[in-house]
Amino acid sequence: MTSLDQTDSDSPSSQADHVGIRDLDRAGKLRSLRAAIVGNLLEWFDWTLYALFSTYIAASFFDSGDPTSALLSTLLVFAGGFLARPIGGLVFGRLADRKGRKFSLVATMMTMAAGSLVIALIPSYTAIGVWSSVLLLAARLMQGLAHGGEAGTSYAYIAEIAPREKRGFWASSVFTAVTVGVMTATLLAALITGILPKDAVGAWGWRVAFVIGALLGVYALFLRRNAAETIELEPDTAESAAVETEQVSDAERRRRRRLILRFGGLVLMLSAGQNAWYYTWGTFASSYAISSHGMDANGAFIASLLAQLVTVCFLPFAGRLSDRIGRRPMMMTFGLGSAALVFPIHALLGQASWTLFVSQAIGMLLWACAAGMYPALMSELVSTRTRAAGVGFATSLSVALFGGTAPYLNTWFTSVGQPWIFQIYVAALCVLAFFAAWIMPETKGINLADDDVIQAEGGLEAAGAAKEA
Repeated sequence: MTSLDQTDSDSPSSQADHVGIRDLDRAGKLRSLRAAIVGNLLEWFDWTLYALFSTYIAASFFDSGDPTSALLSTLLVFAGGFLARPIGGLVFGRLADRKGRKFSLVATMMTMAAGSLVIALIPSYTAIGVWSSVLLLAARLMQGLAHGGEAGTSYAYIAEIAPREKRGFWASSVFTAVTVGVMTATLLAALITGILPKDAVGAWGWRVAFVIGALLGVYALFLRRNAAETIELEPDTAESAAVETEQVSDAERRRRRRLILRFGGLVLMLSAGQNAWYYTWGTFASSYAISSHGMDANGAFIASLLAQLVTVCFLPFAGRLSDRIGRRPMMMTFGLGSAALVFPIHALLGQASWTLFVSQAIGMLLWACAAGMYPALMSELVSTRTRAAGVGFATSLSVALFGGTAPYLNTWFTSVGQPWIFQIYVAALCVLAFFAAWIMPETKGINLADDDVIQAEGGLEAAGAAKEA
């Protein structure tokens, strides 16, 4: 395996495209960071538009005779997009591990922008019937593939260019960009619903948002094409992999499989509650308040926007705090705090827009305790050679199972008059995150440049042995 600290001094073009981690000066790192987070912002802008305009999409692409059924069908498509995320995490993650982080980041941005454009142009249910629903699902699957690949690759990319002692702080930029992307989408939704009559929003206004998302994606492509690469690529990856496979003993392969399984289990435990919590309070809170509590749409979007602004200000602080006190205490704070407050903040939500602001702000601040350092934590658990694919697949699988299904479950249990069941479900997942943080190894400040072992493997094996005992 080529060392991460080496560069090909005889090839200027190679140096420009495949700069080793330690060969990036501060200015180069900041430029690459900007390219990553702007693209991440726009990825989430496109992704969030679907949740914000879900009530209008339901009326456009499904039978509007039963509004509740149409909304649930729209949310099923929303959840269906998440089913593609683990596949996207694996496919684009392997591209990132083999062809470079930048290659994968450009590919995910192109796919996401294309999906947004397709959604904007799909004819309505009244025009082509059920085919409008089929095309909507296909477009969301495209976006799901892109989103899954974006997560693992961007986590790895930003963690790799960050200074070791500030990795949590730099990693907080990922979800800062995510939140700003959600805020930008929310602001656009507030403008569209505030300026246009309700009938115009339902007829064509919501489509304008997806066209804007596709155009902004093109801008992000240019930024990412000029970003630096953080890993050295193998000249003959297939041949190198074959040689390595012959040299690895059966015992070593079994040990690696055990570590991979334990990493996957740990990620599911750490992120299940976080994902269900985020997609309840971060992405879908305003649409839920509109459909289930009769809140004015414009007021709901503005309240949500203000709550997200509070979150953006706190995320860098949470990331920096994890660099000081560690990853485990921050995750434990999220797990215990969210489980304790899930019922109070749900009870607070009502028809007035201020109730959405207060409940969503509390929920998002709790989420930020974990999210601020989450990309750093995930990258610290996997070695460089499989980091993007491993992190992308594991985190996307958790999002698909627990995040994408949360809005549907929340809406369905509310529609049958049993919202408390969903709240108990989310609280249980948050307790699981607390327990996972309790048994996991502390990874703050670990060396990401070690390409020969799974990071923190000793801690993972110790935790697995303790659990078996």
